[in-house]
Amino acid sequence: MNLEIWQWLVVMCGAAFIGLSKTGIPGVGIFAVALFTMVYPAREATGLVLPLLILADIVAVKSYHRHAVWSHLWRMFPWAASGIVIGYFTMEHLDSTTIGKLIGGILLSMVGLHIWRKSIKEEEIPDGIAFAAAMGLMAGFTTMVANAAGPIMILYLLAMRLPKMAFIGTGAWYFFILNSFKVPFGVDLGIINVSTLQVNAILSPFVIGGALWGRMLLPKINQKLFENVALGFAVVAAIKLLLF
Repeated sequence: MNLEIWQWLVVMCGAAFIGLSKTGIPGVGIFAVALFTMVYPAREATGLVLPLLILADIVAVKSYHRHAVWSHLWRMFPWAASGIVIGYFTMEHLDSTTIGKLIGGILLSMVGLHIWRKSIKEEEIPDGIAFAAAMGLMAGFTTMVANAAGPIMILYLLAMRLPKMAFIGTGAWYFFILNSFKVPFGVDLGIINVSTLQVNAILSPFVIGGALWGRMLLPKINQKLFENVALGFAVVAAIKLLLF
């Protein structure tokens, strides 16, 4: 697709934000998705963004793979895969606007859940298989329909009270595996094709640059600030999806 200069600038910024979200500030990736939808229709943007996410996931996994807490991931994987399959069938029946509002409502609900968690005693916080199953299904669904599961995964990992390095490492592996699992579905839906891959090749350096910037930024972020920024992005993302 031939783009205007301003459109190239927008998607280049979006690609850099994708890289940054994987290695530096989780949650900022939702703004990357929003930037791509300024240039492409929502459905096409979903397919275009996916390979860029996988590229950023590879950089994040290489950087933080030793920090992953696999016990939190194994509980979610089967449910997330089920959510992806549900999202795949949903994309054939709902328009982009309806899907966006649905995701926005889910995200705001998750923020409310996290605030509630902060108000009760640690031993009262539910963190069993039921919670992981619910988070997995919602994350799988939202990542399939809009590549917007970042805030849900943020809330899940924050609920697990992980330090920032384990937070990033666990999230890196989660999204690398789940995003790779989504590729055949995207190809079948026609949202990943030769044309989108050509654009991906042009934008790849910006993804890598954003990821490297995130690696430099992460060690300098205060843990409390880190959590507040992550939650803030989740709230803003939800409002954006509901209103625009």
